[in-house]
Amino acid sequence: MTALIEIEGLSRRFGAFTAVDGVSFSVERGEVVGFLGPNGAGKSTTMRMLAGFLPPSAGTARIAGHDVQNDGVAARRHLGFLPEGAPTYPEMTVEGFLRFCARVRGCDPATVPAAMAVTQLEEVRLQPIETLSKGFRRRVGLASALLHDPDVLVLDEPTDGLDPNQKHEVRNLIRAMAPRKAIIISTHILEEVSAVCTRAIIIAHGQVLADSTPGALTADGRDLDTVFRALTLGEGEAA
Repeated sequence: MTALIEIEGLSRRFGAFTAVDGVSFSVERGEVVGFLGPNGAGKSTTMRMLAGFLPPSAGTARIAGHDVQNDGVAARRHLGFLPEGAPTYPEMTVEGFLRFCARVRGCDPATVPAAMAVTQLEEVRLQPIETLSKGFRRRVGLASALLHDPDVLVLDEPTDGLDPNQKHEVRNLIRAMAPRKAIIISTHILEEVSAVCTRAIIIAHGQVLADSTPGALTADGRDLDTVFRALTLGEGEAA
């Protein structure tokens, strides 16, 4: 089976600082990959390169077989991207913003009600985005990523700002979509991995330190938090 996400030797330097250093992995349809690391590990930089928002210093990233730099428009047709702090037009209503996003992407506007329904935004659809709580604004960003029913979802901190009930709803949504898509969730919340991920990639200092299932990482009886600390802080060998 051809992977929907392919990353090969991806690196990004900012002057003398290397934020991402030779990262390689692939994700197939049906996989939900937790992309884990401490703050400053290179998670968001990797996600932005995969989404085509930041050019790599070296290496390649492909979505559904399309190089995100050389064939970016085709790649983004298959991508739903929720960046950290997803930007919106705060003066627009929720429904107005999503209809605008649909037009820009060439989507049928009829997809907007469905996107609002799955992210439970109907009750605020006529409110200006600037009046919403952080949790609702996060859901607006998620709805915009789902408008065109993409094959690939790249979600940077998808439950940031959500209350426990909202987190549960978003995780249920991810689980429901998982069989039809390849999904990467960039997060520092380890419970997110146990809740929805079929695989975990741990990164620190811009390099991949582990790539396995959550079960395999904890097979020796340690919990995921202990394994994570062992890898990222050098407190011992990981499973």
